[in-house]
Amino acid sequence: MDAGYIDGCKAAPVHIGNVLVLGLGKSGRAVSEYCLGLIGTRIDNLVIAAGEQNESAATFARECERRGATVVFDTYVFEGSYDLCIASPGISQFSRFYENAAACSAEVISEVEFAWRESRSESVWIAITGTNGKTTTTTLTYEILKAAGLPVAAVGNIGNTCIEAVAEDQATYYVAEVSSFQLASMSKFAPDVAVLLNITPDHLYWHMTFEAYVDAKKSVYSRMKQGVVVIDAVNDIARSCVKEFKNDPDRGFSYIPIGCAAGLDHSMAEACGSENAAYMRGDDLLIKRGDEVIDLLNFKELNIKGGHNASNALAAACAALSVGVSVPDVRRALRAFKPLEHRMEPCGSIDGVNFINDSKATNVDATLKALDSFESGKAVFLLGGHDKGTDLAELAAKAAANCKAVVCFGAAGKRFYNAFDDMKDAKVKRLLTDHMEDALDAAISICEPGDSVVLSPACASFDEFDSFEHRGRVFKHLVAFRAYSKKGE
Repeated sequence: MDAGYIDGCKAAPVHIGNVLVLGLGKSGRAVSEYCLGLIGTRIDNLVIAAGEQNESAATFARECERRGATVVFDTYVFEGSYDLCIASPGISQFSRFYENAAACSAEVISEVEFAWRESRSESVWIAITGTNGKTTTTTLTYEILKAAGLPVAAVGNIGNTCIEAVAEDQATYYVAEVSSFQLASMSKFAPDVAVLLNITPDHLYWHMTFEAYVDAKKSVYSRMKQGVVVIDAVNDIARSCVKEFKNDPDRGFSYIPIGCAAGLDHSMAEACGSENAAYMRGDDLLIKRGDEVIDLLNFKELNIKGGHNASNALAAACAALSVGVSVPDVRRALRAFKPLEHRMEPCGSIDGVNFINDSKATNVDATLKALDSFESGKAVFLLGGHDKGTDLAELAAKAAANCKAVVCFGAAGKRFYNAFDDMKDAKVKRLLTDHMEDALDAAISICEPGDSVVLSPACASFDEFDSFEHRGRVFKHLVAFRAYSKKGE
């Protein structure tokens, strides 16, 4: 690859050379479309390894070939050599597909990194990652910048792909939700603000080890020479990064820890003298920046509930303040923000019983956070689905202490039900059903006015549904149908 870079871009080579694109999912198609326009100028040859063939992919492939690319299906063996390989996030680093591509490529990067390189030098990137809370925090940050009148795009796992937004060139600020899959293939990516939320075991099938997963998450800030890192200091793994920051004499960025080991209601500034900190005092959200303490607002003013959303709001506020948004603009946007679909989303009531769609809770940590959002003994949680095989001891203990009842369902239902075996003396009632609809009806049958039924499964959805979105939509439809039927009685 030519060492020269285009003036006015982050790190876009004048001459890229031979390019291999892995995968034809959403990001693969967006990258392919962008690269097709560079054939004959910056790109010599473009090869697209499309994976399995289907009608949609074949149609797209024909158009790519018409415009000068080579498209191959159903192969894991690549001929020739490539200056750059751009991999789709669904392709694991440890797959034969990825490894063979890496063996014949000078470097392999993700679509996020490719877009960052191609973006204008003056563009400002806020990268947000973590096991849970990414989408809410990303959307909050985007809405704050938008309310402040800044030219901003929400990109990555939310909104357009990064490369589509860069190609449109309508934004100066990019708020990017980035997954561990995308972060695993980075070499130059250095955002202006990095937000690292909680890190708990997830996606181990893709990363193979928890250590590899953690390393991928940490890479969101590892190449930053300046800017700000916002980090969840309540989470043990994320908090260990703060210790690394304090002991790194070459660190060029400042950092803002949210909470500390004692919880969100404690300040890292008070605990160990951190220059900056974000925390709660009572219900007030506070941010300390140097000698200034900003009393942001009272958490009860927000439409989103739960301690995890207090942390998300603080993270978004810190990110926005770090790029120059005013405190009044931050306050106004936070107060206006509504819950996102499938994330602690109120979805109706029947006879005084409230229903909450938290289908995005696809792992234990997300459900633990949801459990903290309800008054003890007033919620019935629906747990189960496609089993990820994670340890359930902490979940069972907290659910037994906090819930009125749990209804376990789906392929993982029996294992979740059995996780409560050591808590038979607890007051929590437990039920076992085959499917989510059965679980909903079982929950309704034991609820009283003032109770809540919460779909927060701590599992993937693939035993019954196409995705967590599909599961959440079905849940809302079932609730709405029962509410309608009740009115007709």
